[in-house]
Amino acid sequence: MRWITFDCFGTLIDWRHGIGTSLELIAPAKGDDLLAAYLRHENDVEAAAPRTRYREVMAEALRRACADLDVTLNDDDASVLATTLPYWPVFGEVGAELSALRAAGLRLALLTNCDRDLIAQTLRRLPVPFDAVVTAEDVGAYKPDEAHFERFRKAYEPAEWVHVAQSHFHDMIPARRLGIRRVWINRHGERPADAGVVREVLPDLRGLLAAVERAWRTY
Repeated sequence: MRWITFDCFGTLIDWRHGIGTSLELIAPAKGDDLLAAYLRHENDVEAAAPRTRYREVMAEALRRACADLDVTLNDDDASVLATTLPYWPVFGEVGAELSALRAAGLRLALLTNCDRDLIAQTLRRLPVPFDAVVTAEDVGAYKPDEAHFERFRKAYEPAEWVHVAQSHFHDMIPARRLGIRRVWINRHGERPADAGVVREVLPDLRGLLAAVERAWRTY
């Protein structure tokens, strides 16, 4: 069976827009700065407490970001990201590209740094159903730890497998370490120091089926 695994937030869901819009509710004049501070802290919180649920990771990273910028955060607002996450927008091309993969006979899975209950709400909004989901809550770790990939490999024993994701750090690097074929969705025009981590790069999901087929032929 041929499988395509995806990261969800940033790849299928417009994570930056969702977080940014939510942070504007807390600090209308500092939304961009608050987002930058939040992004700095989230990885540290995940690495320090890998068994902590993602809703708690988001709340703690937000507290630290607000402290950095002297933004007052009350207890109710600390949960704003977990509350709004199920409503963050799906990227416009996702439906057509996932449908093309499904029509080609490929099975689809998510490997996500998220809680089971939160991703279940997001899955209801995705236009194509997924065959499998592995969450951080399932494996007690956050990518770039390899636990998601190892759990998926053990559970489904994919004959052929390509991983698709936006995050170079969280997804492309561990996938390379494990010898998994991969397609990088470089939505933000990043220029990583190690360009050899990926061969197939797209600016968004358009043309993904062709990129996946190239990955199977050339890796």
